Amino acid sequence: MDKKNWLLLLLLSILWGGSYFFVAIALTGLPIFTIVFLRVFNGAALLVLFIFLTGRKLPGNGRTWLTLFIMGFFNNAIPFTMIVSGQQYVSSGFASILIAITPFLTVITAHLLTKDEKISSGKIVGIFLGILGVFILIGFESMQWGSKELLGSIFVLTATVSYSIASVWGKKFKSLNMDPVATAAGQLICSSLILLPLMLISDKPWQLPLPNIEVWGAIAGIALFSTAVAYIVYFQILRNSGATNVMLVTFLIPIIAVIMGVIFLSENFKIQYLYGMIMIGLGLVAIDGRLFQKIKGDNQVGS
Repeated sequence: MDKKNWLLLLLLSILWGGSYFFVAIALTGLPIFTIVFLRVFNGAALLVLFIFLTGRKLPGNGRTWLTLFIMGFFNNAIPFTMIVSGQQYVSSGFASILIAITPFLTVITAHLLTKDEKISSGKIVGIFLGILGVFILIGFESMQWGSKELLGSIFVLTATVSYSIASVWGKKFKSLNMDPVATAAGQLICSSLILLPLMLISDKPWQLPLPNIEVWGAIAGIALFSTAVAYIVYFQILRNSGATNVMLVTFLIPIIAVIMGVIFLSENFKIQYLYGMIMIGLGLVAIDGRLFQKIKGDNQVGS
């Protein structure tokens, strides 16, 4: 990648890493479903505005919208809700590190649900390292049934499972030949429709006290920066550098989220977070495979 795309990758990691910071603030004044609905609804509105300003078009047929509805369910509605639920009990930095195991689960899901993406030996090593990293991260003292840390971890891990299903399902969009920004807007529209009745029934927003300016700022930040702008930047990197390079953002998001949590939210950084992050990072390197291929290639050249 050139310097421009590395800067875009860093920007994307800040945008997505900042979502955990925004959620932590939003939770001080709003309930779960309201936070998630406001994120996807406002994010959808901003992307739709961007689509019309740039001359793009939203999808028009029912089959496409059904695919978008399923994608919105697994890629937005479930994981966003689970992450916000989990952050009631665990820190923003902890949640971001745990979400980094999504590629491991995607490998397993793809192996089980597709015929052309089977697990290789390198991916098996990566999955093992990732699982070990999760155990280190959570800590054995927190693995007592009923503990808040374990409950929060289960919520966040549920989000990673949902993301992995969405990653496999998302391959269907190749055959639809859709504009990627329109795809993102469509799934956010669908997830808004999914979450609206849940928010109205569960949270009764008309009965909620008016949040303070910090909470409204967090909602604006997560909708504008961590959703709408992040999707636009993501697809820009994807178009310029490919899916393999954009996956590198997985390494950077936890670092950004942990730094923001420590500096702005006064969160504690436990040494087990560092060890867990290192193990998960090594696992991601093993799954990616490019470093090992480069080393192998260098050895062959040297011999």
